[in-house]
Amino acid sequence: MNRIGITLTSVLLTASVASAGAAAECPTPETVQGFATCADVKKATAEGKLVVYSPDVEQGTVKLLRAFETAFPAIKTQYVRLQTGALYSKLLAERQAGSHLVDVVNLSDIGLAMDFQKRSGYAQYRSPQLAAFEPRFKSKPEGYYTWGAVIMGGIAYNPNTIKGADIPKDWPDLNQSKWSGAVSVKSANSGLQYATWHQLKETLGDQYWKDFAALRPRAFDSYVQQFDRLVNGEDKFAHTAQYSGVLEFQQKGAPLAFVAPASGLPTSPEVWGVIKEAPNPQAARLFIDWFLSPVGQRAMADALFMHSARIDVDPPAKGIPLKDMKLLVPDDWDNYLQGRKAFIQEWGRMSGLR
Repeated sequence: MNRIGITLTSVLLTASVASAGAAAECPTPETVQGFATCADVKKATAEGKLVVYSPDVEQGTVKLLRAFETAFPAIKTQYVRLQTGALYSKLLAERQAGSHLVDVVNLSDIGLAMDFQKRSGYAQYRSPQLAAFEPRFKSKPEGYYTWGAVIMGGIAYNPNTIKGADIPKDWPDLNQSKWSGAVSVKSANSGLQYATWHQLKETLGDQYWKDFAALRPRAFDSYVQQFDRLVNGEDKFAHTAQYSGVLEFQQKGAPLAFVAPASGLPTSPEVWGVIKEAPNPQAARLFIDWFLSPVGQRAMADALFMHSARIDVDPPAKGIPLKDMKLLVPDDWDNYLQGRKAFIQEWGRMSGLR
């Protein structure tokens, strides 16, 4: 496992390489609204539309896109929200039918992003913002997709109902018969859920999930459902509790507490890229440049409570900085991609959905 550690030196070294690549495509980026872009802003304005596919919660996506529209009021945004697995299936079905409806796609499973790159689904666009991202946060070659956010999963509970010795310190602490039928997870369509299954399998071994299956966990498509059940007392714990969602609920005053397990936090990126046959290609490029800039990354953190991979963007309000977390990230992304089929089968059996 790798622990993400972002250093200023590595970013500066990356910047010189990335800037050279970007310069070859766009030697003189235009500065608009406080960020550099290689998009044709006039053409983007004339296109007047941007369509985004994303698995993020609706209220956060609306807030994020509204921030972009505030900067560029002539470009009206639309979005489709589905969990990553379902979203990717929709995208592939549309492409197979020759229907190109989306400009920018956000996937919370890098394995699917790698698959989409192999299918030549992305347009290679070397944003001038790429200089601020380490190589590990970019596609190879760069310009196809970029880590637009870093998400991690832990354990959440309601401190009004769980106290003292019942508060878990690590993942295996949940594997007790008294919590049977009282733990929720995310569905197999969730990129973060797959990351959690994969990373804990490597960290804790196969027996961990065999023991966990005895709890008869319930699977849900959204952390909103998971956390509502904690607040209402229907469940005791949310496994694979998305940290950004916990921060969002806490800001609203919900009684939620978060455990960062001692073994580490399974971590997954949200990867963003421009679609090759985007109907609004310049608006797509403009959005990606805005989104990957400090301006857009701050808007993302404020709207979705997620962490930026850029070191010059602070974590979301009251969020723990990335450098202070033990993040579990795959060493081999190709191996990670190959494990998804086994995960879907096992997760369906475990959660009672298949």
